[in-house]
Parts: sequence; C-alpha cells; structure tokens
Amino acid sequence: MVSVIADSTSVSLLNLPPTRAQTRVAFALTVILLLTFGAVAPFANFHSPPPIGLREILLTLIFATNLVTAILIFSQCSITHSRALLLLASGYLFSSLIMIPNVTIAGDFSWTDFGTSIHNRPFIYAIWHLGFGTAVICYALLKDSTPISTQHPIGWSILIVVGSVCAITSAMVIFGNFIPQFFLDGSRLTPLAHYAAGLDLVIGISALLIMWFRRSSVLDQWLLVAVFAMVLELSLVTFFIEDRNNLGSYCIRVYLVITAIVLLAALLSEKAKLYAPLAQSNKLLERERKNRLTNIAAAASSIAHEVRQPLMGITASASAARNWLDRVPPDLDRATRLLTNIEQAGFRANEVLTNVRNLFQDTDHEQESIDVNNLTVEVLQSLHGELNDHDVRTDVELASELPHIIGHRVQLQEVILNLVHNAIDAMASVKVDHRTLRVRTKSDGDKAVIVEVEDSGQGIEPQRLGSIFEPFVTTKSKGSGLGLAICSRIIERHGGQLTASSDGKSGALFKIVLPVEPTAPSAARAG
Repeated sequence: MVSVIADSTSVSLLNLPPTRAQTRVAFALTVILLLTFGAVAPFANFHSPPPIGLREILLTLIFATNLVTAILIFSQCSITHSRALLLLASGYLFSSLIMIPNVTIAGDFSWTDFGTSIHNRPFIYAIWHLGFGTAVICYALLKDSTPISTQHPIGWSILIVVGSVCAITSAMVIFGNFIPQFFLDGSRLTPLAHYAAGLDLVIGISALLIMWFRRSSVLDQWLLVAVFAMVLELSLVTFFIEDRNNLGSYCIRVYLVITAIVLLAALLSEKAKLYAPLAQSNKLLERERKNRLTNIAAAASSIAHEVRQPLMGITASASAARNWLDRVPPDLDRATRLLTNIEQAGFRANEVLTNVRNLFQDTDHEQESIDVNNLTVEVLQSLHGELNDHDVRTDVELASELPHIIGHRVQLQEVILNLVHNAIDAMASVKVDHRTLRVRTKSDGDKAVIVEVEDSGQGIEPQRLGSIFEPFVTTKSKGSGLGLAICSRIIERHGGQLTASSDGKSGALFKIVLPVEPTAPSAARAG
C-alpha cells in the first residue's frame, strides 16, 4: 500500500503534493510526447504494416500494467475510503479487462467465426477510451467528496466492472454481425470510425481540462500525463490516420503503452519512497522494544546482583550465630553481635533495592556531603573478612585534606564495593603471594576527587576495555555483565566518570573521578 501514518493523518498520493523534480520530469515527458506527435502527424499515413502478433503483445502489456495499477489504487482506496480513488481504480480495471476481448475476439488470433473480428477492434477501442475517460472525469470531480460509508465498496466495484466487460464481450459475440462497419476493404477507416474517435477525444480533452484545474497531488500530475498521451493518440486517429496499416498506427501503440505505464511507474516510485521511512520507523520501533526488554532484564539482574552481597552476609552471620548458640553454655555476646550484623545487612539490602530502582528512574536522590577517604575505609572494613579469606594483601593510600563531594553515600559505596569484589575475583587465579589490592585516593586540585582500585590479576585484554561498561558484557565466566554497567551509571549520575586501563598482562586499574562542585549531582539528575 502506498501510505504511511503521520499525526493521525493518512499521507498518500491523493494528498501528497508533487516535488519540483517530479514536476520537471512530468513536464519533460509531456514535451517529448508533444514533439513526437508533431513529428509523426504529417507522415501518419505512410504505409508501414505492423508485424502479425505485435498488436496482441502490446495489448497484453497494457492488460498487465493496467491491472497492477488498479490493484495499487484499490489498496490505497482501502485505506483512505476515497470515492474518487475507487472510480479511478475501476477505470483502470476496466481498461485492463477490456483487453481480453480485444485480443481474443478482435485480434489476429480471434477464436470467433463471425468474420467480423476486424470490425470489432475500433468498436472495443471506442468503448475502452470512453470508459477510461469517464472514470478520470469522475475521479477529478469527486476528489473532495466525503469518504465511502458503504461496506465492501471495492468488491462491488470489481463485480460491476467484471460484469460490464462480460456483457460487452457477450454482446459482441452474439450481435457481432450488427456492429457497424469501421473499415473499408479491411484497412481504410470509415467516417464512423473518425466520429467515434472524435467522441472519445472530446471526453479525453474534458478529462484533461478538469484534471488541470483540479490538480493538487502527485497522482493528479502523473494522471495528467497519461490523459495527455491518450488525447494525442485520439487526435491522430480522428484527424490524421486514414488507414490502419501505417506509421501512425505505431505511434498510437506507443501512446497506448505510455498511458498505461506512466501512472504505474509513479505509483511504484512513490511506494518505494514512502516505504523507506516506514521501514526505518519499524526498525527504530523494534530497537526500542529490544531496549525496553534489555532495561527490564537489566533491572532484574541488577537487583539480584546488588542484593546478593547482603544476603550472603545474612546467611553467613545466621549460620555463625546458630553455632555460638548451640555451644554449652551458649556465647550470647557473640550471638548478639552477629544478630546485630544481620539486622544491619537487612537494612542495607533494603537500601540496595531502593537504590537499584532509582537507577532506572530520572528522579532526585538524597544528597549529602561525603568524605571519600572515610567512604573507602568503610568499604574495605566491611570486606576485611573476605579479603583475608582470599589471601589478598591490601595497600591503601589516602590523600590528606581531601575535599568533600556531594552525592549519594550508599550508591558510591556500592561502586567501590563492586570494584573491590571484581579485583578479588580477578586475582583468584594468581599465586597467593602475588595477590595485592591497591586502593588510592587523590585530589585533582579543587575540581575533582579521584579513587583508584588496582589489582594484580591477569588484566583485561586492551581490545575489550571499550565494552566492559556496557550491559551484559563480562570478563568473568559466571558474571552477569551488569556490575560495571551499574557502577558506570551511578558515577555518571554524580557528574563523574569511571574508566579502566590494563595492558592485558599485569592487572587492571579502575579510576573513579567525582567532581567537587555541589552542582554536579543536579547535572547528573538531569541526565
């Protein structure tokens, strides 16, 4: 179908204005047709009989092109419900189907035995052009009419056109001997043939004039060219051609083909132009749908990723507390401290859930003044047991007189916590005496605070450094690929930047840069 939907309005060839380039092409084609007419008209009666069968080949081509044109216009009518398009499509369908009797009972391969097939040709020719010209006039007059309200209008139109062609064909077969003589000696045209062509010419000129004054769209412009070709063709028959076996008959066949093809070419061209942005829109919609699914998966995975740590702490503390309570006598003091740890882990899990939800919403977060040195020490103390379990030596360098930043404490804790966890995992395959975690804080003047987390693992391949902060990209065999993506999002919301560097052989260095200015978090929220 030749349409797209934009702002709840149907955009189609019926209301799409022609471009300057299209107008220039249409004008050039019209000039060529007119020059051809002027060159051929003086020599129209030059004797040159066409080869047998050429007429039938051209009529078959006209049948196919008009049928495709009718289908395209009917499909457009099914969208716009336009009465004008319905009539125009019916006219092209009639022009297509009338080729069947034109070939079978009035052609060189006629299967009738009435001996009048040669006289049927002008009769069908006159009816053909009369029907098409009338359809164009009706289209031009009904362009601004109200949409069709009846049900199945296309089906009824097709039925009426098919019935009309069948009736005409039957009448020609049954009453063929009563058809007036249009040829003398089987070749020369009678005055009646000129009068019939003249009547069609009047209809064609009327259609041309009405279309000219009511033109407004691409469809109107190319239909004008088609009708103009038909008018030139009928002018040759009416005023210049005396015999059917001459140069003018060739020119008539050219005009017939142009009349049939020109609108079809325009429809296919505009369909391709309108389909390209439609295909692009569908591609963007599909990408948006995938992005939404990715965000949902990221939200679910990030919740599991962030809540796993406090839940593991709760599980370990509960198991230890049970062991202390099972002793005889039970060690209530240690059990109480473990229960306190469980309570704190539960509060922390709740904060994590809240923070993960906020990561996927553009909402304001609670901001506070943060000492990055204290924040770093708190994280390392919370992971002291895990660092010892993995035999990781910690080297901490904290800059003195580090300026405070404004941000969300729990979210920044999660970033450093995640980076330290990744460092522990990265050093799991390294010898125990080579496992060193270096955590440093620096000051970039009064502009920013820098936190560096460096491990002594096997490093990250340089070609993968550009993608490790993307969702679902991981360097670990069992990683979710969301930890670094979430960390990067948190730092970006604070107006900062998270980067990574590695030579692929001796560890990886992650650098967090957080601005000192208190306006940075607002900018992050706006993002």
